[in-house]
Amino acid sequence: MSNYDPTAYGSAVAGKYDELYDDMFDTEGAVRRLRQLAGEGPVLELGVGTGRLALPLAAGGLRVHGLDASAAMLDQLRAKPGGSAVTVTEADFSDFELSEDFALAVLAVNTIFALPDQDAQVRCFERVAAHLRPGGCFVVEAFVPNPSRFQEQRSVRMRAMTEGRVALEVARIDQATQFMYTTQIHFRESGVELHPANHRYAWPAELDLMARLAGLRLEDRWEDWNLTPFTGTSQFHVSVYRKPAS
Repeated sequence: MSNYDPTAYGSAVAGKYDELYDDMFDTEGAVRRLRQLAGEGPVLELGVGTGRLALPLAAGGLRVHGLDASAAMLDQLRAKPGGSAVTVTEADFSDFELSEDFALAVLAVNTIFALPDQDAQVRCFERVAAHLRPGGCFVVEAFVPNPSRFQEQRSVRMRAMTEGRVALEVARIDQATQFMYTTQIHFRESGVELHPANHRYAWPAELDLMARLAGLRLEDRWEDWNLTPFTGTSQFHVSVYRKPAS
């Protein structure tokens, strides 16, 4: 997309991100599994955002480097308790060069789909592979595309509902480009907030091919961070790609 701006989403939601999405993620399960995969580290998190994963990983003794295109997101991370323990770099995660390599890289909660096209996603895998140590792994968490939930290429679904907030996702897809144009709508007593969050989606098999092109191989795939087996009806996946040890 010619008008792609990797900083736009973070700039729009950085100050509200934790409040909007705090109850939607299995942070405890993710951190537990990533610690097991990281060994002694270090860890690279792409799309580190406000530090949901990076901060507890660093607090547990791992050296963590967080990369994000949004300066506003990184400002939020730095301002939190423990934020100074996470090294951060402002960069597009399909085009970055760091001076160290890592035992583990992670790209969580659909963030691979924030890249605008297949070429950018392929470059992301290539850049990660170049920064992994031999035997290191790349963990990708994402939804499994389901075009059947769209009626005439459009969909409305509830993401969350509490006494004080209802969150909806309104979306339309272009199946030719595998692009999903979305707006998150948050209803509160104080008013309505709109947050665009577009995705260039890809099926797990397509991500597997991107990994192979980068010299990585699929080692494990689960439905969630608790190692629930991945099946044909799974709506999400956590995929572990391994770089050869030699």
